Amino acid sequence: MGRAGCCCSGAERLASPSTVRRFRPLLLLIIALTSAARIGQCQVITPQCRIQKCTIDFVSLTSHLTPAVDDFHVEFCKALRAYSACTQKTAKSCRGNLVFHSAVLGISDLMSQRNCSRDGPVSSAHPEVHHEPCNYYSRTQHAHTHAHAHAHTHGHTHTRQGFLFCGLFGDPHLRTFKDSFQTCKVEGAWPLIDNDYLSVQVTNVPVVTGSSATATNKITVIFKPFEGCTDQRVYQAVTDNLPAAFDDGTVSSGDPIHVSVGSDGAAGKVRALWISERSPGHHVELHAGYIGVTVIVRQLGRYLTLAVRIPEELAQAYDATQDLQLCLNGCPRVERIDQSGHLPLTPPSVGLRLQHLHRPRYSSQIQLYSPSDRQVFTAEGAKERCREQLEVQDIYFHSCVFDLLTTGDANFTVAAYSAQKDMESLHPHRDRWRIYPKGSAPSTLHPQPLQLLTLLLLCTLSFV
Repeated sequence: MGRAGCCCSGAERLASPSTVRRFRPLLLLIIALTSAARIGQCQVITPQCRIQKCTIDFVSLTSHLTPAVDDFHVEFCKALRAYSACTQKTAKSCRGNLVFHSAVLGISDLMSQRNCSRDGPVSSAHPEVHHEPCNYYSRTQHAHTHAHAHAHTHGHTHTRQGFLFCGLFGDPHLRTFKDSFQTCKVEGAWPLIDNDYLSVQVTNVPVVTGSSATATNKITVIFKPFEGCTDQRVYQAVTDNLPAAFDDGTVSSGDPIHVSVGSDGAAGKVRALWISERSPGHHVELHAGYIGVTVIVRQLGRYLTLAVRIPEELAQAYDATQDLQLCLNGCPRVERIDQSGHLPLTPPSVGLRLQHLHRPRYSSQIQLYSPSDRQVFTAEGAKERCREQLEVQDIYFHSCVFDLLTTGDANFTVAAYSAQKDMESLHPHRDRWRIYPKGSAPSTLHPQPLQLLTLLLLCTLSFV
């Protein structure tokens, strides 16, 4: 018999009433999936209870599907019916098993949401997966399948590569591939990423007269040629000019491939490389399906923010001449403003004395803030303004406070919030999302008793 409460390990990050209502079907299936992988910690599934095999088969049947596939709805419903039929066959032997009941509830809710009928065709045990050379996910899945078969035959193991995240925003704050969080000066042009497939460079300019803090006013992204998929394409954004096209005026490149077309559920084929303008002049996304890369560029106030998701194997494809990459190795020590991730959150009058005073070396069309045209925040006032957007007092919150105290520009509050949301949409590891400054305890606006109560309700739902 398992330990009480083990079913909900890790669920506290999801434990808010609105989240539970909105994502109940997904949560129930997550419980089934994660619990099946942690049998030894919770409860033992008897040999007759085959819910784990049912779940594995369902993942196999749906792992290749995307909303852009023409028959996505039909195939997903067929997979759900196959999953349901499998659970029915093992229902008697799985009586009282938490994993089984979580799966049954999740299937029922998903069928209702997708309008899937209970009766109808079911998926075959071995779905046909079409190999697309210019679709990174299809290409790597095909290679992984062959490598897995080879490893199974010869007794070798094979680990599939993951993804990495890098982000830059504010004054500027850098989150590296290793989830190291830094605040840097890096005035002028600096490479964030430079490998055999992708080059990303940013240009930073001073934001306050007499301060070493800078912010990004130019971003250049170069997608290098990939044989059979795309020629080289260059995207360049500067303040007040966030184009929805590459430098040559094109908005896409390469042959059509199957990929997901965003959170709005729009379906259809897209090119191997394409641009999506989410908010004219404010939010542009670059999608390189042939290498599995997503780049988000925003303008908030006078400055730009950047977020990048890239496969690890591609990020590591560089030589000795390309070792100066901020996303890879962070900022040089002499360019750091923070002290090992700790930001001095002090009022402006004190903060400007603490920072390295210098004469601006980089000419820019961006007008610097002067003491006469910026809003002055106290430390508490800056924290209060940042709390309006950022509930969790992690490093994004502290960066927001630092930027308000340094510049007096409230747009940096939105920049920190947007950077956090972009990170959450692109970062592949949810357990690494939160970074806290040294000596800063995790804090949220939600009281702990409410979290515990919601967590208890989530567990109760799984038993209903």
